[in-house]
Amino acid sequence: MKPGIHPDYRPVLFHDVSANAFWLIGSTIDTDKTYAHTDGNTYPYVTLDVSSASHPVYTGQERKAKSEGRVAGFNKRFGAFTSK
Repeated sequence: MKPGIHPDYRPVLFHDVSANAFWLIGSTIDTDKTYAHTDGNTYPYVTLDVSSASHPVYTGQERKAKSEGRVAGFNKRFGAFTSK
């Protein structure tokens, strides 16, 4: 391996903000944020919007958020074309 061209592989703390779940895993991701974990050490910190802890496919929970309003609006505008 050539020295100086590979990113640093180190423990990084990932945080799923929608499920408030933390994972400490090895990664080469580049981040400027740090966070003090429950073990007392400070690690590089990355926030996630969706992970296996919050995604409906993995949790088995069905979510009905903003898409219901969009589908209803679409059907209201264009439903007459498909109801023949």
